[in-house]
Amino acid sequence: MLSIHGGTPLRQKPFHPWPVHGPEDEQALMQVLHSGQWFMGERIKEFETEFAAFQQASYGIGLSSGTTALQVALETVGLQPGDEVIVPAYTFVATASSVVSCGGIPIFVDVEPGTYNMDPVAAAGAITSQTRAIIAVHIGGRPADLDAILDIARPRGIRVIEDACQAHAAAWKGQRVGAIGDLGTFSFQASKNLCAGEGGFITTNDRELHERAWSIHNCGRSPQGAWYEHPLIGSNYRISEFHAALLLSQMRNLETQTATRTQRAAQLTERLHDIDGVDPLEPDPRVTTHANHLFIMRYRADAFGGVPRDRFLEALRAEGIPVAAGYRPLYREQAFDATFAQRPFHSAYFGGKPQYGQVSCPVTERAAAAEAVWLPQPVLLGPEEDIEDVAAAMRKVQEHAGSLRE
Repeated sequence: MLSIHGGTPLRQKPFHPWPVHGPEDEQALMQVLHSGQWFMGERIKEFETEFAAFQQASYGIGLSSGTTALQVALETVGLQPGDEVIVPAYTFVATASSVVSCGGIPIFVDVEPGTYNMDPVAAAGAITSQTRAIIAVHIGGRPADLDAILDIARPRGIRVIEDACQAHAAAWKGQRVGAIGDLGTFSFQASKNLCAGEGGFITTNDRELHERAWSIHNCGRSPQGAWYEHPLIGSNYRISEFHAALLLSQMRNLETQTATRTQRAAQLTERLHDIDGVDPLEPDPRVTTHANHLFIMRYRADAFGGVPRDRFLEALRAEGIPVAAGYRPLYREQAFDATFAQRPFHSAYFGGKPQYGQVSCPVTERAAAAEAVWLPQPVLLGPEEDIEDVAAAMRKVQEHAGSLRE
C-alpha cells in the first residue's frame, strides 16, 4: 500500500544534510572575526582569485548575491532603458527581474524539450533591433548550448551573459562555464552547490568588462582611482569578508562533492532506464561536466495509467523522496505585465508595449504543468543506497498507480 493511503513509507530516514560544515569552516569565520578586518580585506581578494581560476576565468568579482551579479553584468554590457534581453521562460525569476531592474525588457523564449535549456532557434527568432543581450541559463547545472547561442549573438554584436547560478564546476566541451560568454554569474545562496547562505560572483576573460563591473559593484569607484573618485554610477553590491572566508573553506569540498553528484546522477540515470514513464534529460557529449544542482526528469502520465504529475509527486513525497515540480512559466507572473503597464516603453519584439499575456512557450508550459520532476542536489551526496531508494519509491508508485486514480 502506498504511504499516501496509510502504508509504510519506503524511505524513513533523512537524505544527506545540507549545507555541510565542519570545524574548518568555524575556524575560517573566527579568523575574520578576530582579525578586525571585516570589510574588503584579503579573504575577498583570495576568494576572487581562487574561484575565478577554478572556473577557468581570467577575472572574478565577489558580490552580495546571484541576483545582484546578474544586475551588475547587465549594467556592465551597457543595458539601457527599453533595451531587450532574451531570456528562457523556464528559469528562476531573477534571470528576468534583473533585466527589469536595469530598465530593460525581458523577451521570453521557449526551451528545448530534451534539455529544458534555452532553445537557440527560438532565441534567434526573437532578435530585434533592440536586442542588447542574451542570458543563457545553465539550468540545474547543465550547460546550455553555448556554441549555438554564441554563433547567433556574436555576428550581431549581442552580448552573452551566462547565468551559471546553478552551475559551479560545470563544463562545456572541457571548459568550465562562466567565461565562455562575455560574462558569467554565480550564486552562493543556501541551496547552491557552493554555499555561504548568500553571495554571488561575476566571471569574465575581458579586462575592460571586469574593470567596469568592479566599479559598478563598488559604488562606481575606479580600480586605479582614489577612494572618493567615482567615474561611474554604481552601488554597493560587495560581498563580505565573512562570506568570502566561508566560501574559501567550502571550496575545498567542491570537486569531491561534484564527483559524488556525478556518480550518483549516473546511477540514477541507469535506474530510470528500467522505469517506464520517468525519463532523464537527453545526454549531450559537449556537456563534459554537469553540476547536478538539480536532477531533472520528465514524467509521462500515460506510463502511470494517466495519473497527473502532481499526484505522482505527492505520492513520492509521502514515500520520503523530496521531489518538486519546479518552475512556472515566468511570463505568467503578473509582476511583469504590472510593471510595464506603468512604463512608456516600446518593444520591437511586441510591436508596442510589452504584453506578456501574448507569450506562449509550449515546451515550458508542458514542463511546468505536467512533466518536470526535480530532485535536489543533496540527495546525490549520500551513499548508493539512497539512489536505490529513490528508484524503488518510483517503482512502488508505478505498481500502485491504479490506487492514485481512485
